[in-house]
Amino acid sequence: MARTTSAEVIQIMDNTQVSSPVIDAVIDSANRLVTDVFNGDTNLSTDQLADIEKWLTAHMIAASIERTATEEKIGDVSIKYTGTFGKYLDATPYGQMVKMLDTTGKIGNIGKKGINVIAVKSFDE
Repeated sequence: MARTTSAEVIQIMDNTQVSSPVIDAVIDSANRLVTDVFNGDTNLSTDQLADIEKWLTAHMIAASIERTATEEKIGDVSIKYTGTFGKYLDATPYGQMVKMLDTTGKIGNIGKKGINVIAVKSFDE
């Protein structure tokens, strides 16, 4: 069962034109991810998980539907947007908020692979 609603997501998003049924579909995806990542093994409260789900939903919408321009120009008028954006959750301000709200770091570490290092004494022996 979802921890957030389309109305709550709309409240935090800047000027979204996305319909509630589309937001509800994205909420379902965010809910599955949050549920799978934390799987009852967390010190986060229900309210914290709801906040993460809400901001993750906004991130997923912004990353897939709303494109964030770094600069817009029409004739002689141009606008540059502030902020530093990267990949994954760092690609939107909403994703950056998800990382801040997830004090366990679990969502921010999705997709990151660990490495194994094996030391060899010498090849000369």
